[in-house]
Amino acid sequence: MELVIPVDKLSFIILKAREYDAKVAPSGMNGNAEGDYSAAAGLLEHHGDDSIRDEIHHLIDDLNDEEAIELVALSWVGRGTFAAEDWDEARTIAADEKGSHSTAEYLLGTPLIANYLEEGLAAFNKHVDAL
Repeated sequence: MELVIPVDKLSFIILKAREYDAKVAPSGMNGNAEGDYSAAAGLLEHHGDDSIRDEIHHLIDDLNDEEAIELVALSWVGRGTFAAEDWDEARTIAADEKGSHSTAEYLLGTPLIANYLEEGLAAFNKHVDAL
């Protein structure tokens, strides 16, 4: 299977999605009485002005239709919704559903999206390029 989306572009999306997936909901904590709350811990919290989320959103929005369809289908193979042998069916369904949602919003709303994309690649004996 040949991918329409270049592996280096997909690798960068996965790298950024890993950064995004590593973040957690804001705790609302400003530190305890001893001041043990580290300011660095705040870097791992999602905030409304999250630059990583914005960057991933732009990366996905900049994909052409075929690449976006393939990205969604690849995530479905990675999470086990479709087997690698069902690639054509996964792509067809992703294409049919493309107009009903924002690809970026859909994928960013999927917990562990980086893992699913990487597993999808692995299902086709392809691997993330080291960046």
